[in-house]
Amino acid sequence: MQAPDKVLILGVTGAIGRGLPRLLQAAGYQVTGVSRRDNPQLEGVCGWQTPEALDPAGHVAVINLAGETISKRWTESNKQAFRESRVGLTRRLVKAMARLPEDQRPKVLVNGSAVGYYGDRKEEELTEDSSMGEGYLAELCRDWEAAALDSRKHGLRVVTLRTGVVLGREADAWQKLAGVIKTGLGGKLGSGRQWMPWIHVEDLRRAIVHAIQTQSISGPINGSAPAPERNADLTGKIAKAFGRPAILPVPGFALRIVVGGFASALLASTRALPKKLESHGFEFRYPTLEKALEELVD
Repeated sequence: MQAPDKVLILGVTGAIGRGLPRLLQAAGYQVTGVSRRDNPQLEGVCGWQTPEALDPAGHVAVINLAGETISKRWTESNKQAFRESRVGLTRRLVKAMARLPEDQRPKVLVNGSAVGYYGDRKEEELTEDSSMGEGYLAELCRDWEAAALDSRKHGLRVVTLRTGVVLGREADAWQKLAGVIKTGLGGKLGSGRQWMPWIHVEDLRRAIVHAIQTQSISGPINGSAPAPERNADLTGKIAKAFGRPAILPVPGFALRIVVGGFASALLASTRALPKKLESHGFEFRYPTLEKALEELVD
């Protein structure tokens, strides 16, 4: 009996990565996790590696979701950590794969990125063919994707996953949103008119598996639901689901005082649409925010 194909996951203990082994196992793969934690317990992971001893040999696919959380103040030291945990780690991963004999080298790399690539684009509909935007996040995403795409010259198919706001019970963005809104004090950020691309974590995980299994997918894909919401509508719908008011708007200037440079990401309007995923046959389980909230709100 032939052994199952193996998949290596960096960031497997994060909010997105934790549920991936279950889906990959159901699809017939064997999963190796990469973690800095000592002996992490995670169902569906058959083997473990550390980032320092990273060895992608013998894995048909690599999923790189590693990255220092960006939802904190953008100090110079934090910016350095953001970059090293994304661009630096991805470059080391690509070098590790390049050193392998061709028959031991992975066939596909699914690498993290973000809709921050597009910058603040107001009402423009943004697909994977749209141009790069301006600002710190756009530049970070550009360099992150470039580091991953460098593995193409070693024969890998590369998919860069431009994610929106991830909604899931263990996801940082959802926990912060839900926590504030449950107090009854949550409201729109800035004008509230900015578009916020979002995705249910389970759809994001399924999209990653879909990208591995679909040979015709390469390059950037927008990891966002087909129905982005304006910020005021998003916070209002979440508040309604919890049975709470959303009465306390946060002016842009106040947000900048509290969270510094990260405010630019919260106030940016990014109307990203998942055209490539949909054109390659992916069906969202949670295509609308209302559908996602049915699962997220008890």
